[in-house]
Amino acid sequence: MLSNSATRPENLNKIVEKFKRHDNPKQKYEQLLWYAKKLTPMTQVAKTEENKVLGCVSQVYITSNLEQGKLFYQGDSDAQLIKGLVAFLIEGLNGLTPQEIINLTPDFIEETGLQVSLTPSRANGFLNIFKKMQQQAFLFNA
Repeated sequence: MLSNSATRPENLNKIVEKFKRHDNPKQKYEQLLWYAKKLTPMTQVAKTEENKVLGCVSQVYITSNLEQGKLFYQGDSDAQLIKGLVAFLIEGLNGLTPQEIINLTPDFIEETGLQVSLTPSRANGFLNIFKKMQQQAFLFNA
């Protein structure tokens, strides 16, 4: 399984390193809000029960498309910080193969230091979003 920074995909590693540079929780929140602003809007049509992330207090949706063997995600949330977490994961995982995404372990989430800054429900939501993305990767890998 891909778990440490030496074997982690480059895009994901860059994002984790950005968050690790900030000791102050406020700076981490600002970074998340910056990612939220960058997120491409998701159509209302894609916001279905099938695409909904379960276990999140906020409304969160994730879709995925396979293009030339690589997965590309789109997502949205009704909460800005969670939208930032969605954007973080999309930027970190887009362009990987389904198997690469399946092989990732969620330890990178802890490495960012965000779990200390986030409420327990948001930290749990972050993990649930990642698991939803892995589930979608699994469907394309079958």
